[in-house]
Amino acid sequence: MADHNAARRAIDAVWRIESPRIIAGLARVLRGDLDLAEEFAQEALLAATEQWAETGVPDNAGAWLMAAAKNKATDALRRRRTFRRVADEAARESQGRQEQTDHFEASDLALDGGVSDDLLRLVFTTCHPVLADESRTALTLRLLCGLSTDEIARAFLVPEPTIAQRIVRAKRTLAENRVEFEVPAGRELKDRLASVLEVIYLLFNEGYAATSGDDWMRPALCQEAIRLGRVLAGLMPLEAEVHALVALMEIQASRTAARVDAAGRPVLLLDQDRSKWDRLLIRHALKKLQTAESLAHQ
Repeated sequence: MADHNAARRAIDAVWRIESPRIIAGLARVLRGDLDLAEEFAQEALLAATEQWAETGVPDNAGAWLMAAAKNKATDALRRRRTFRRVADEAARESQGRQEQTDHFEASDLALDGGVSDDLLRLVFTTCHPVLADESRTALTLRLLCGLSTDEIARAFLVPEPTIAQRIVRAKRTLAENRVEFEVPAGRELKDRLASVLEVIYLLFNEGYAATSGDDWMRPALCQEAIRLGRVLAGLMPLEAEVHALVALMEIQASRTAARVDAAGRPVLLLDQDRSKWDRLLIRHALKKLQTAESLAHQ
């Protein structure tokens, strides 16, 4: 039998890394229903907790969680659509409506391999202007950083029920305003840019100096924030602020390998072994900084 405590720690680590991607994929399938997406993701986590405590953590734990969540969402959607088909059968007036329903069922059950970036969609959703700043931040830390309600409450020095209410209120607001789970286009994309950049940098900072957990840093979060920044730079190549943020994150991330010693203790900047700095990342960051400066003066 596997060590239950070791399995629990491994599950927590995997969950922190994989939960944003799982929730984002589920949210796309569920038409932006973040409440239901998180519920199915949590059910997958519960199944993992029960099984891995006995069998050990699988080699590809993230894929296991994604598959489990996908199966639960697929079953729920099929049950929902079966009920709807029975209820609506007498009211169907044309074959065209039936074909539309069939297409919806066939195309939206896949969690993998879409042409869009589900995490970027989640970023734009969690920072939608219909949300108050405090609710936006709490929802971001919950869904994108994988922090528990208790951890977020400790970070903001407020009671846990207060944070829980903010998260519930944020999800309800998004649902009531029928906010689409999408990356907006045109003017709306530009209008929401500042909030998106704030969210991405919040994600990066949680990885660069974790507010909870056993590790001082969470490099996977830093990498994900940088990746989202680069995707955003591709969407908005003429926005200086986007390139500047990517440059800032890359410069900071370039020192990751030198920021802690062998025992995991933090190392001050002046004491770091600079041979461990990522030179390629630094060069890429400086190039991005030049691009940002050039755009800013246009």
